Amino acid sequence: MFIKQNIYLVLIFLSKQFWFSTAQYEKWSNKEYENDKYSFSKPIQIGLITDQYSEEMGIIFEHAIEVANGELKIPLEATKEEVNYGDSFQAYGILCKLLQNGVGGIFGPSSKHTARHLTTICDAKDVPYFFSEMNENPEAFNLYPHPMDFSKALYFLLTTYKWSRFIFLYESVEYLNILNGLQSLYGNNSTTITVLRYDIEMNNNYKSVLRRVKKSGDNCIVVTGSSDTMPEFLKQAQQVGIINKDYKYIIANLDFHAFDLEEYKYTEANITSFRLFSPEQKAVQEILEKMGQKSSSENLRNGSCPITVSMALTYDSVQLFAETTKHLRVRNVPLNCSDRSESVLDDGSTFKNYMRTLKLAKRTLTGPIYFDGNVRKGYALDIIELHPSGIMKIGTWNDYSNLTIQRVAQTNSVIDNVDNSLVNQTFTILLNVPNEPYASLVESFEKLEGNSQYHGYGVDLIKELAQKLGFNYVLKNGGNDYGSYNATTNTTTGMLKEIIDKRAHLAITDLTITAARQEVVDFSIPFMNLGIAIIHVEPQKETQAYFKFMDPFSNGVWWLLGLSFLLVSFSFFILGRLSPSEWDNPHPCIEEPTELVNQFTIGNSLWFTTGALLQQGSEMEPKAISTRTVASIWWFFTLLMVSSYTANLAAFLTIEKPTILINSIDDLVEHKHGVVYGAKKMGSTREFFEKSEDSRYKKMNKFMNEHPEYLTETNMDGVKRVSMTYAFLMESTSIEYHTMRMCNLSKIGNTLDEKGYGIAMRKKLGIS
Repeated sequence: MFIKQNIYLVLIFLSKQFWFSTAQYEKWSNKEYENDKYSFSKPIQIGLITDQYSEEMGIIFEHAIEVANGELKIPLEATKEEVNYGDSFQAYGILCKLLQNGVGGIFGPSSKHTARHLTTICDAKDVPYFFSEMNENPEAFNLYPHPMDFSKALYFLLTTYKWSRFIFLYESVEYLNILNGLQSLYGNNSTTITVLRYDIEMNNNYKSVLRRVKKSGDNCIVVTGSSDTMPEFLKQAQQVGIINKDYKYIIANLDFHAFDLEEYKYTEANITSFRLFSPEQKAVQEILEKMGQKSSSENLRNGSCPITVSMALTYDSVQLFAETTKHLRVRNVPLNCSDRSESVLDDGSTFKNYMRTLKLAKRTLTGPIYFDGNVRKGYALDIIELHPSGIMKIGTWNDYSNLTIQRVAQTNSVIDNVDNSLVNQTFTILLNVPNEPYASLVESFEKLEGNSQYHGYGVDLIKELAQKLGFNYVLKNGGNDYGSYNATTNTTTGMLKEIIDKRAHLAITDLTITAARQEVVDFSIPFMNLGIAIIHVEPQKETQAYFKFMDPFSNGVWWLLGLSFLLVSFSFFILGRLSPSEWDNPHPCIEEPTELVNQFTIGNSLWFTTGALLQQGSEMEPKAISTRTVASIWWFFTLLMVSSYTANLAAFLTIEKPTILINSIDDLVEHKHGVVYGAKKMGSTREFFEKSEDSRYKKMNKFMNEHPEYLTETNMDGVKRVSMTYAFLMESTSIEYHTMRMCNLSKIGNTLDEKGYGIAMRKKLGIS
């Protein structure tokens, strides 16, 4: 019985070694069965992942499928999931679950950050991914108007209104694409555009920027931003006192009709916006009934509608997907996110490419749909205006007839005739020298004077501007202090003070646009977008350990191997004692010996087991059936173990795993591996930590205040100080520059914020 137990233990251990290979074999052997299991006859599963308006979006999604199924032989079937806004990790898990269930298409959440992650996965698996927010990702299907097309509509509206001077307020970097489109359409036109970011601190407090708008004297304002921030923007603008009869607004947001506009109807402000679909459509009325809204309600009669453009585009995306299934079938094939093989949705690429060739003119809310490459075309934008009676349509824009307006255009701004010519004017421009790559001294054997002694990105940028605008300039070293503004004492420092005191006109360096600085100086359009990041040393090579030869097996395997070795050795000893065949006559000449000897002593048993494990022989030869059986099993087991170990050993000895000290800002906060950090003493980076409400950044600010020895005078000093135990916080663009030139340094993690570098200038200077 004891012999059987020991043999059983060894067999269990062997079976664990074969488990993975057996599972893989079963997977591949059943592949054909799986292909047959998921046939074309089943309903086509499509998945909806929501992070906002989940209930309403779910109702619209199901209604869209219901409408589409009326014309399909193989119906669509909805699977709905909800995630937290911006939680990419949770969304990844939900997406993998949907792919495992064999969905044929994914309709993603509104968060752009989350959408980027999900798009990458769906593209790798050839699964169509639909996104209903402004996004230029070519891999996703997006029915939202392209920023360049939206710029055209905005341009024709601005030229119709004859605005030759206006303020362009934007929320974040992505909306600068609309501005870029506007500028390319204006060309060398004399139109003056003052560009301001209203969510510059990213804390939903826009009043400092709005006060600056009020002080500027400009009364024509274009606002572009997300539907999340726009209602709060309008509320704060009214609180500041710039929504009244003296101001004219164009709200470049397609959800204007869905906002609560009751308190702005009677302000006498001229507010114009755009709309992608009409609430008067029969299909819209059906959706409203599904949502429990009465089409006769006062809000709907006044032109408002609770259906957002994202909801409408999701509805249309379902119709587009359904139309494609009429021509190409979709198989409900389960896909595994963690499978690194080439497993993709069958004919997924063909399906996506065919979808881009379709022209859909019926069953949509936002008009005809077709694609020019990856860009949606065919739609028309309603021009709408806010009146005391509600929202009224005053015109239409489309790609063919451009803008058609049904009423008299607005009058121009009261300050249109300001002469902004800069030709032949001379400006004193401040630099920070040396501060690579923005400005540094030219290395030369000859003595250089004036502008010729400086070079760098900032110098080149000023040179290009001077050539285009016709002004002259004198470059001057303004030092390391870029300047700050103290609203309490109404004082400024550094370069800002030089500009305000009229000792300089402009400053160009790695100067961050902040709300506080915009109180006292003007800034150009950001010439570079960036964020605060961490620079630290590259991951270091792993030190050679004395026991690296043990890496091919985990600690658990080594313990089990040692236990098996002892059990098998003990089995030989016991079986040798119990089996008569293992007792030998030490003197063959004596026919009836008085004593017998057994070769399987404790020492010999251990030696025999060791020899087999090391693929070596011994002089011992098992004679009994029991000992030979155990020996055979042990030999076979050691053959597998030694072969596996030998195969993996070479890989483990040649592959070096780098030692990563910190991976993210959280590691830095916790001083993981004893790493400390610092930043430049004066500047926007320190200001960011001082004003942040995030608990992590507050903790970091406290640490830097308590340890001023870790702060540096310049960014270059900080870069030179970076070591295994010291990380430096600075702007991501400067980090990219230094890491390209210093191979031992690297950028750690994502950026902590989002901002831009701009050219600081005296108020009303006229450069934008």
